[in-house]
Amino acid sequence: MKIPFESIDSEWTLFLDRDGVINHQKENGYINFPDEFEFYDGVIEAISICTSHFGRIIVVTNQRGVGKGITTLENLQGIHKKMTATIEEAKGKINAVYLCTDTSDKSPCRKPNTGMAIQAKTAFPEIDFSKSIMIGNSLSDLQFGRNLGTYTVFLRTTNKSPNPKINENADLLLDHLAEFSRLLKS
Repeated sequence: MKIPFESIDSEWTLFLDRDGVINHQKENGYINFPDEFEFYDGVIEAISICTSHFGRIIVVTNQRGVGKGITTLENLQGIHKKMTATIEEAKGKINAVYLCTDTSDKSPCRKPNTGMAIQAKTAFPEIDFSKSIMIGNSLSDLQFGRNLGTYTVFLRTTNKSPNPKINENADLLLDHLAEFSRLLKS
């Protein structure tokens, strides 16, 4: 499907994965402390631009490191506090952050399952998944969006190799979130 950029307004919702979309993803590990969280270049401004177009921006993030005992929930909350405060300083807004700390892929909340989006819809009943975009850097992010009926955008931040499953599940392939915000502005 072609994303109807010209139709995006305050009725639309933007779902964002976190690691590999907003911030640098730690290779073979987890972001465990706020000082390890590092925004990609241009992301803060990109989210500010998206804030002026979308009614809601929701972060949905699998955080298995908490379930494994590698990261504490307190540290994860500190990471998200730092992330949202920095974005707000730049006139952007994250309306909510939903996370799944479960270790089992069968968890209803773990992407590609839709539990985090259902939680968001409960808190924000105006969410219409047909007027939503999911941006992620993994196949499970794209499948999450497909399971909900959203438009899907794949960012090649951590995976530049062509993958037929990604190509068939993504409505748009981009290199980074700043590129998405430029398309939104044009």
